[in-house]
Amino acid sequence: MSKRSKVKRNNIVKNMDEELKQFVEDDKHFSLVRNFHLADIITLANGACGSSSIFLSIQYMITKDKNFLWMSLLLMPLGMMFDLLDGKVARWRRTASLLGQELDSLADLVSFGVAPAVCAFAVGMRTFLDSFVLVIFISCGIARLARYNATVASLPKDKSGKIHYFEGTPIPTTLCIIALVAYLAKDGYIEENLPGGIIKLPTNFTFHPFVLLYGLVGATMVSKTLKIPKI
Repeated sequence: MSKRSKVKRNNIVKNMDEELKQFVEDDKHFSLVRNFHLADIITLANGACGSSSIFLSIQYMITKDKNFLWMSLLLMPLGMMFDLLDGKVARWRRTASLLGQELDSLADLVSFGVAPAVCAFAVGMRTFLDSFVLVIFISCGIARLARYNATVASLPKDKSGKIHYFEGTPIPTTLCIIALVAYLAKDGYIEENLPGGIIKLPTNFTFHPFVLLYGLVGATMVSKTLKIPKI
């Protein structure tokens, strides 16, 4: 790392430390809410979309009413729209903060990690091995976001503070699977009609081959060698 890059990184860390100190020392009522920036509110909207999607997936499992499933599927890409917007607003208003960074990761985990996994469970991937793969998928999302938070200060950025690339696929790319699930749901290929059917192993464990897509996407998220340009 060049001397200029080290100085720039140290300045970013120093600024974040000062903001964190100011936040911690503010002991007045509703200090958390009062310290929110506009970008943070948008980030919370992303998390709200993911949380609502989870409840709607569960509601679909209970009622088998596909309207709940469609609403669940639609809320995840809506969350991505908020996810794209919060970063642009933070750079525009120059209000990037450590709190905002943590909020963004937590909201992303809910909307693009837990919500897609719960949706998979809702549409039929419910065996023990299916659940195991889905847990691995969520864990990969957690690890990927933790690595990003730990290394973002050292990644190359442009003048506006936007990083040049992601290490591993960004967690919102999990919506590619959700798009496929929506396509299959439209034609009724969910539940017992999932593509690939169900495979029974000699150990009497069963799994749906479709769930392996979740495992593959999880692996690409934690990859170190994949570098995805940030749009």
